[in-house]
Amino acid sequence: MKRKILLLLFTFLMMTTVVSAEEPVATITLDSMWIIIATIIVFLMHGGFAMLEIGFTRSKNALSILMKNFLTISLGTILYFVAGYAIMFGTSANGLIGTDGFFLAGNDIDMSFFVFQAVFAATCATIISGAVAERIRLSSYLIITAAMVVFIYPVVGHWTWGGGWLSQLGFIDFAGSSVLHLTGAVGAAVVAAFLGGRVGKYTNGKVNTIPAHSIPLGALGVFILWWGWFGFNGGSVLAADPELVPIVITNTLLAASAGVIGAAGYSQMKYKRVDASLTLNGALGGLVGITAGADSMSLLSAVIVGAIAGVILIEAVQFIDRKLKIDDPVGAVAVHGVCGIWGTIAIGIFSYDVGFLNGGGFTQLGIQLVGVAAILVWVGVATVLAVGLAKVFGTIRVPKEIEIEGLDITEHGSAAYDMGSDFGSRMGGQPTTGTEAFGLANRLNNLGKSKSDAV
Repeated sequence: MKRKILLLLFTFLMMTTVVSAEEPVATITLDSMWIIIATIIVFLMHGGFAMLEIGFTRSKNALSILMKNFLTISLGTILYFVAGYAIMFGTSANGLIGTDGFFLAGNDIDMSFFVFQAVFAATCATIISGAVAERIRLSSYLIITAAMVVFIYPVVGHWTWGGGWLSQLGFIDFAGSSVLHLTGAVGAAVVAAFLGGRVGKYTNGKVNTIPAHSIPLGALGVFILWWGWFGFNGGSVLAADPELVPIVITNTLLAASAGVIGAAGYSQMKYKRVDASLTLNGALGGLVGITAGADSMSLLSAVIVGAIAGVILIEAVQFIDRKLKIDDPVGAVAVHGVCGIWGTIAIGIFSYDVGFLNGGGFTQLGIQLVGVAAILVWVGVATVLAVGLAKVFGTIRVPKEIEIEGLDITEHGSAAYDMGSDFGSRMGGQPTTGTEAFGLANRLNNLGKSKSDAV
């Protein structure tokens, strides 16, 4: 009897996996599954961003960064569902903005496509988190994040991926070197400029280095992001294409590897040592650089694009930090902004079809530059307005004494590490005792105990 039941179950399973005579239905199902798998991979990138940001900043702000990242993906998903998706992919109004599909209303919504785009939108907003770490108020950050997910990023996305004017012009950005990464970087630069440098960063005309507290944690974040990028770029094919998906993922791997080698080699030449943080960011620079053209470049071109990204990243970090005096603890503006611009321009140079090195002339290069300029202007102006909105509700930066002590205790009532009496003293603040530093945690632990039982 058991054998008959098992045989029937096996037969049923085999019947359900047989490809239907209706080939389009089978193809759509496979494509949707690939997009869902890619979405799951991309989602973990938020863990990578969190680990990178925590590792590259100071331990007294670790919980603050964790909470920003958790709230970004959560708030971002809801807001993109409410309005962001509609503005990005709704019926176009003169190629500028989508006008329908709010709350995913309509019968033609592809849920696998929506959820993939939702994690993309949250990724764009997360770029801001690292650049403004250690001194922004949580409430101000959330207001700016909301503006980015609901309006700023979706408008850029509509122009390019939603059938808007840039796509009609012929602008190309396969997976978001400029649409997503440059957008997030410009927003990050604007907010960081309004905030100013962290306490002790710029003093008496001198630029001081504020060391990262855990390079290994930052490296773990980079590895997670690198892994997530395979879903980021591979999923952007939007189909389980057995020819194109492997090419996209291979180009992604090659560009990231070349970015590491380019950054390591150039830092050795420039500083006579292989700088760890710059080399780690080299991987991200290569990944951002190839994102615009991962589907339309040769393997050798991917290596060249990634290597150049690793080199220009180092110069960009120095220029932004020392010349522009924008305090970006994780190098987000350089990685996502400068390398995003480079990757977008690289389409006009290396693309199979339209790159001038492949006989496509210089027309596409000009179109790519127009797209970059438009995104710079729109996101810059819109982010200034978002910061202005946040300032209506008060200052966007925490007070100096809170910054010195660390945002973890003030905003979240606890700390990521048991630092005891050393808590808050690294950057010139007065040492606090363990009881003071963890007073709220102690009070919560003692709720319901008698005085004789309380510690």
